[in-house]
Amino acid sequence: MDVSVIIPAKNEAENLPILLKEVGQALESEQFEVVVIDDGSTDNSWNLLCELKESYPWLRALRLGQSSGQSTAVWLGGRKAKGRFVATIDGDGQNDPADIPNLLNQARQTGGDVCVCGIRTRRNDSWLKRMSSKIANGVRRRLLSDGVVDTGCGLKLLNRELFLTLPYFDHMHRFLPALCVRTGAKVLSVPVNHRARVAGTSKYGLHNRLWVGLVDMAGVRWLQKRAKKPLLQEELQ
Repeated sequence: MDVSVIIPAKNEAENLPILLKEVGQALESEQFEVVVIDDGSTDNSWNLLCELKESYPWLRALRLGQSSGQSTAVWLGGRKAKGRFVATIDGDGQNDPADIPNLLNQARQTGGDVCVCGIRTRRNDSWLKRMSSKIANGVRRRLLSDGVVDTGCGLKLLNRELFLTLPYFDHMHRFLPALCVRTGAKVLSVPVNHRARVAGTSKYGLHNRLWVGLVDMAGVRWLQKRAKKPLLQEELQ
């Protein structure tokens, strides 16, 4: 299988039908699957996913008994995925699935371990959300030197084997590029479309974008400082 699309979703019943339809259209020429992780939703998300499964044989869904956060959902989806690559995309519909093939082509052309990150060149968010994201990105980029302008973009694609080597912790999804750089993987950024949220409510603001992440940034920095990349000279098989 070429790619597994991982969609963490909490109370996104209004957005999931359109999003899944768009993913199917974007990847119709690929061998793919979609893994939706229902992160303890209290709306009709799970019943809806059960209904959509009848129309989309490539759809898989996991239901968490309680909300565990986006990072846990992404981590679990990656472990359950079957594709050579995993692509993460937010369940709110603001990321455009039509961008996934371009990320996939970039990864194939680059070869080896690679993480391709989307850059939202035109943000369709409120002023407060744009500003909080800008501040958080600036602090992270200065501290971690991961070379990524917009790590907050939910649209990313990387080798599944690479993904499985990354350390798991709460909020890890914010630091995927830095964690990949730590392993010696290549990290690329490509412009992607960004759309306004048309239903549901955002789960993030200034508090949980910046202040909560400061401790995590310190932890990731600690991991970076202690990473050793082996220089393999020869191998007998």
